[in-house]
Amino acid sequence: MAIQWTEALATGVADIDNQHKELFKRINSLFDACQQGKGKNEVMNVLKFLEDYIETHFSAEENLQRGHLYPDYPAHKAMHEQFRKEFYEFKKGLEKEGTTLSTVIQTNRLLSSWWTEHIGKVDKALGAFLRNSL
Repeated sequence: MAIQWTEALATGVADIDNQHKELFKRINSLFDACQQGKGKNEVMNVLKFLEDYIETHFSAEENLQRGHLYPDYPAHKAMHEQFRKEFYEFKKGLEKEGTTLSTVIQTNRLLSSWWTEHIGKVDKALGAFLRNSL
């Protein structure tokens, strides 16, 4: 169930695209571990990476948006905040209940669907705006 980076997901902003590529690499390492029956062990590693990633990546995107007066900044930031909330609630539950097959499946869904949707639509729109404003 690996997710593939394609040029259709590229924003055209090298820093953002490189961060997204690293994200996909980490997500795929989780999927690979799951296929090998090692998903439970890998979930916590990926969640730790994601915790750091969302703070760094979202901050970088939001700084670009503010710096270039991106008109959709409030909506984009709200999406980031919603993902943060869902992520930390999920992580808290995982820490309380432990890693189970169900949490591995939930992690896979969270990572593949939200990110590909967000990057493919919202971040691409940001990239187009930034390319036109530079």
